Amino acid sequence: MQAPGTIEGVNLLALRSHNTALVLDLLRTAGPDGISRLELAERTALTPQAVSKITARLRDAGLATEAGRRASTGGKPRTVLRLVPEAGHAVGVHLDRDELRAVRVDLTGAVVAERRVPVDLGVGADAVVRTVAREARGLMGDGPSGDGLGVGIALPGPLDHTHGVLHRVTGFPEWDGFPLRDALERRLGVPVVVDKDTNAAALGLAVAGEAGSFAYLHLGTGLGAGLVIGGTVHRGARTGAGEFGHQVVQLDGPPCGCGDRGCVEALCLDAVARGDLAGAARVLGVGAGNLVALLDVDLVLLGGRTVAAAAEEFVRGVAAVLDDRARRAGEEAVPVRVARGGVAEGAAQLVLGPVFGRTDG
Repeated sequence: MQAPGTIEGVNLLALRSHNTALVLDLLRTAGPDGISRLELAERTALTPQAVSKITARLRDAGLATEAGRRASTGGKPRTVLRLVPEAGHAVGVHLDRDELRAVRVDLTGAVVAERRVPVDLGVGADAVVRTVAREARGLMGDGPSGDGLGVGIALPGPLDHTHGVLHRVTGFPEWDGFPLRDALERRLGVPVVVDKDTNAAALGLAVAGEAGSFAYLHLGTGLGAGLVIGGTVHRGARTGAGEFGHQVVQLDGPPCGCGDRGCVEALCLDAVARGDLAGAARVLGVGAGNLVALLDVDLVLLGGRTVAAAAEEFVRGVAAVLDDRARRAGEEAVPVRVARGGVAEGAAQLVLGPVFGRTDG
């Protein structure tokens, strides 16, 4: 087994300086057309000599290569460099209450392999950890990069992102206090990062180019939110931000798995179970409206299996509530649309982010 954090025998941890991350991120965003050393120096404010040393190390590590030459305004043509996407991989796992989806992505975040299996969080930690480890290991072992950079795990919260410890996952209190990160690192022998499904998805969206401040609302087996404020994922002081589904909007409403009554999640899931998708969308819109009023975000993005099954209806219903509120306040409505990308892809970005200096969006 390869040592954690290595690519083709090269220790990536040794390359993860701030300046190296800046250069790697610019190589990544430049795409296949590449970027010249002079441009790298200009955009990082590093000296040309420093950029030359960094790019030389990256080329030696197989992470960068020449992408041709570009005409210069004076002197000889400039050599253009690009990232080598296949030089490293990360695995992202979306561990839902009833299903596991795992992806293997290259350094650009493109999915190169995928697995999907049923799972039940209620069968106990040992059985679930074995399933996660088996599926992640099956993806890590493919291709020349061996174990790759690590594994990101995204699942319903609340949880302690910093220490990788679960709290009382709604409906599954037996997981409270379970050290998921440590349990998987022992089995896999690679770095593991754990975060809420909504935070991982929000990070993936920010890395993919969603700018500014936005709320990602995920409706599937539960309901939660990922918040990006000023381009950074907001996790809160105890990494518990985004428990959007458990805001009470009806004091005498139906009981929720969290112990309260009338939560947005309970109302939404009840409406979905009755086949009243328009009603579910309206409830989601009310919750989204409260969030917009509280945080003044620029955009609301919708995702999750339930949304995906009736995307137009949910976008229309949520937008109608936000439009009505904005009209009464004499303001411009916040746009609503379906998010591009999944939770598993975002989970992989939990691992890739530090390589490119983008730990929180």
